[in-house]
Amino acid sequence: MANTKQEAIAKIRSHVGARGGSYSQWYAGVTATPRERLFDGHAVEERNGVWIWVLCTTSAVAREVEDYFIAFGMQGGSGGGDANSRYVYAYKITRTTKE
Repeated sequence: MANTKQEAIAKIRSHVGARGGSYSQWYAGVTATPRERLFDGHAVEERNGVWIWVLCTTSAVAREVEDYFIAFGMQGGSGGGDANSRYVYAYKITRTTKE
């Protein structure tokens, strides 16, 4: 089920809070294909990595959520993805991930 901006922010904030680390130790982005982007593009470990993705109601909402977390210190940059990018994702950066 798609999430509003407030719902998506709450889910990601809760996940980050439970998994630890400052926002600067996390990366946020938007995509239409979260599994491919996280595990192939960023080399996040599916089993042992710390990650989350959330489906948003629109691409614009996903970008607002991404911007929210970048403003709070997560790494990443706006402008990625395309008009179909309704997923916002975040992962904890490790020495093996590719930002």
